[in-house]
Amino acid sequence: MMKKLLALLIFTTSLVNAQYTVKGTMTPPDKGDWVILYKIEGAKQKFLANTTIKFDTVAISGEKQVLGKFSFELPNTATSGAYRATYRNTGAGFVDFFFNKENVEFVFNPRYPDQSVLFTSSRENKLYSEYLQAYNAVQKKIDSLQASYIETKSKDTKKAYKKELKKLEDVQETYENKSEGMLVNSFITASHRYNSSNPHDNVQDYLSATSENFFEHIDFKSDKLYNSSFLIDRINDYVFYLNYSEDKDVQQKLIKESITKVMKKISSDKLEKAVIDYLISALTDKRNGPIVDWMFTEYYDKLPAKDQDADFKKEKLDILLATVGRVAPDFSWKEGDEEYKLSTLSDGNKYLLVFWSTGCPHCVKEIPELYKFMQSHKEVSVISFGIENEENEWDEFVKNLPGWHNAIGTHPEYKFDNETVKKYNLLGTPSYFVLDKDKNIIAMPDHEEDVEKYFSSDK
Repeated sequence: MMKKLLALLIFTTSLVNAQYTVKGTMTPPDKGDWVILYKIEGAKQKFLANTTIKFDTVAISGEKQVLGKFSFELPNTATSGAYRATYRNTGAGFVDFFFNKENVEFVFNPRYPDQSVLFTSSRENKLYSEYLQAYNAVQKKIDSLQASYIETKSKDTKKAYKKELKKLEDVQETYENKSEGMLVNSFITASHRYNSSNPHDNVQDYLSATSENFFEHIDFKSDKLYNSSFLIDRINDYVFYLNYSEDKDVQQKLIKESITKVMKKISSDKLEKAVIDYLISALTDKRNGPIVDWMFTEYYDKLPAKDQDADFKKEKLDILLATVGRVAPDFSWKEGDEEYKLSTLSDGNKYLLVFWSTGCPHCVKEIPELYKFMQSHKEVSVISFGIENEENEWDEFVKNLPGWHNAIGTHPEYKFDNETVKKYNLLGTPSYFVLDKDKNIIAMPDHEEDVEKYFSSDK
């Protein structure tokens, strides 16, 4: 009896102390030497643990190859859901996976994690990956037939379209059945795309129908979808990619309309807060000041007081101090013994403000080209702002830029910490700002060629 009781206690203790492992193998390894594990909760990441990458040399097909390996342990109390292994601070530097009380193991190329990840352990992740591969293969054929039908209106193409559509429905039904009772079932159901029962006759009808039915299979009330990147990723695709126009005014209108449609679908307070925060952050990164202002007025400022964060709002608005629709942040400079100030400058119908540096190869190439072009636009006053560690090289360079206002900004430790430079929140150099006579920012061309196009079409 005592032996049976002891065996039961040992068994029970082993269950309580059971752990699950998450193992990743990079091939080839990334340049870094660390990985952080997060659990995704809404639009945020909750830190769980960090580890180092161990490098291992193996022989594959007779050739030596270095692999990067990392491992995490999760207690048996770890909650099911979407997790993220991050190995870079920016860009596509992470692998998302599902954890549902089983070991997870995967191999991937760190340069292309989404396209290369292969799960070698975890029934949930294997099934979801298998589903995506099968579904996307058929969907690709449907998209191709839809494009072909717009061009040809062929009956054979229409027949082939409907045949592939039936295959897609079979794939969807098969994997929904296979995943019944599993965590990934919610994601398989929500991944089902809308396709019309017949191909559309033109692009506009296709885009309109796709936009109208984009969220048809997505349950915005699902906690499983909420605690993953799924909803945010779909909303991001809908707002910033599906509704697109090369006309900037039309694009702004489409963004507003798409955000409005998204917000009407949300009934959960926590999802509403997460989506608003995400969209404001994404729009801030894109330097879309007018839409960020609209988002704050229309949505953020109407959230309950407990869900608003004054520091968050200030941070985003500070980043947008120098964007289209804002008055250009003021600064002053000297030319010889004469003091100038941007806000009081009055020698142009328009102004071109360009931030550059002699330490930037692109700048050294583009600035002389820009100078040559602007000679045929004397009605535009140019203010070139040099971001420099020291003045000697800049002084020599600007001798070849007569007729321009040449200002310089330095900093004893790091030149981009110059007060004026920080106000403009530059994404790189050279950076261009077109101002009207009242110093309102009216355009932000990306490259010197865009500056030329702007002023050539403005004539």
